[in-house]
Amino acid sequence: MEQEEEEKGRQRAVPWAAARDEELKVVLRREKKVRVPTRAEAELEPAELERLRQLARGMDRWARAKKAGITDEVVEELRGAWARRVQELAGVRIVEPLQRNMDRAREILEIKTGGIVVWTKGDIHFVYRGANYIENSKRHHDFVHNEEVSPVTANFPASQGKYGSKAESFHENDQSIDVHKDNEPVKGTLYEREVNRLLDSLGPRFVDWWWNTPLPVDADLLPEVVPGFKTPFRQCPPGVRPTLADQELTYLRKLARPLPTHFALGRNTKLQGLAAAILKLWEKSLIAKIAVKVGIQNTNHEQMARNLKRLTGGTVILRNKDFIIIYRGKDFLPGDVAESVIERESQVHDQQAKEEEARLKVVDSLQMLAAVSPEKSSVGTFREYQDFQDNHECGTTENNNVRIQLEAKKHLLEKELKDHEWRLSTLTKKIERSNQVLAKLHSSWSPSEQDGDRELLTEEERMILRKIGLKMDEHVLLGRRGIFEGVIEEIHQHWKHKEVVKVITKQNQARQITYTSMMLEVETGGMLIAIERLTTSHAIILYRGKNYRRPSKSSPSNLLTKREALQRSIEVQRRGSLKYFAQERKKSIDELKRRLTNVVREIRKLNHYTEQPWQHDQYQH
Repeated sequence: MEQEEEEKGRQRAVPWAAARDEELKVVLRREKKVRVPTRAEAELEPAELERLRQLARGMDRWARAKKAGITDEVVEELRGAWARRVQELAGVRIVEPLQRNMDRAREILEIKTGGIVVWTKGDIHFVYRGANYIENSKRHHDFVHNEEVSPVTANFPASQGKYGSKAESFHENDQSIDVHKDNEPVKGTLYEREVNRLLDSLGPRFVDWWWNTPLPVDADLLPEVVPGFKTPFRQCPPGVRPTLADQELTYLRKLARPLPTHFALGRNTKLQGLAAAILKLWEKSLIAKIAVKVGIQNTNHEQMARNLKRLTGGTVILRNKDFIIIYRGKDFLPGDVAESVIERESQVHDQQAKEEEARLKVVDSLQMLAAVSPEKSSVGTFREYQDFQDNHECGTTENNNVRIQLEAKKHLLEKELKDHEWRLSTLTKKIERSNQVLAKLHSSWSPSEQDGDRELLTEEERMILRKIGLKMDEHVLLGRRGIFEGVIEEIHQHWKHKEVVKVITKQNQARQITYTSMMLEVETGGMLIAIERLTTSHAIILYRGKNYRRPSKSSPSNLLTKREALQRSIEVQRRGSLKYFAQERKKSIDELKRRLTNVVREIRKLNHYTEQPWQHDQYQH
């Protein structure tokens, strides 16, 4: 009983601990998303829907949508196919960018055509005209032409130019943005309802939007010119820099990524209506996110961003082929606040003008009491400053200016000379450190001694061996590591099957090549036949000898290893570079000392001239 009570009192760390203790299997399955039935599945009978889908499978002709979406031309083409009485279905192929969201394409088709999408095959939608097609088409026609002006478009002046007709015939039948009446149930999440309420106050919506709802505002239907529009007044809070730091820019870009798209901009060139809508949006949002419709060139895209920045005064934080994202700025003021600030500044300006007027009256009264003419008074004028300069500041002569210039040049030369000397001392320390590393590497390397008993070869034998070596394709290549254990071992591997070995070296100086050949001869115990010049390198031909015996240990222990040889090569190259730069630095120091000596001499001459002015003519010559 006590054990059971203790087990009950224990806290289980994980939720599935109970099932594990009770030897039960726990299966955590992901909840499947509930599939929403389409309009065709909800309105048509299953038998009728299956018949229409079988009919759609046999169709081999269909219309093609445009990049701009389901345009009026596409809708007329579909209605033309329906008008033949023979076809109940009409197909349309969806292209980019609407192809990214086929569900949205289906909604747009059903809204604009009045039909029902009964089947989707890949990127093709098959639309059913409906049983009462004539009545539906007539009702849709009346709906388009008799639609009342929405309160959204009433907030803006009438559109001008090529977008005016679109603004008048704009219509939308999407339930996601309808204004709900009191007797209608609330649809959509709180987020969607809030975004729709915000965007409804900005302008008409873009029905052909190829992404998910909420639909953005169609910037092409906004007015091109707004009477009385001007760039808003801006004022940054005290102690705040108006520019954006890198961290702030990164934060704003991350903040803009999940936001809904506010506007969809096409070929509207005069953007005053869009700028007015952006300013209204900025009162509730820091960022305005504008999508660019398909087909806009990059140059026009850049010009759009520049014009919006000029009209609104905001900051473009991102511009690519799809979006223009504009930040309202730290100095942005809402309309009411801007009016209050402007009114307060005008009051302060009026108060300052009154104070200045009162001060001038007091000055005039004092001048009248003191009987001083205002023309003769120099108080607070530039003439007073000039008199002060003439009376209290010593005049600057030409010699003083020259002396100042020479002293400044001397100071700069001394500073530069000190800097060069410090750099030279740093290079000297690095050279000493490199010498110590090379001395340590050389201490672990003990070259072999040359054998006094050497074989003799005749000239004919040397000539034959030289020809054999030059004709050989196999060779040993000496790299930047030079001669180390691996090179000697590889030469002995060649001598295992052949009497002659050809060693290729990239060295250019004659003394280096001679030293390398002599060292190879000593370390391998062979005989040097010849040193031949090739196109881009030199060949060293070695003969193993008539009494050659392969050593028991092919890799000698008195030479450097491969790693140590590479370290030696790097240090030698590094020390050569350091010596070169040290030499150049010494030349610069000598040149600076010479220039500094000349400047000091000029200063002494000038001081001597100042003490004895009668030598002026001699100094000039």
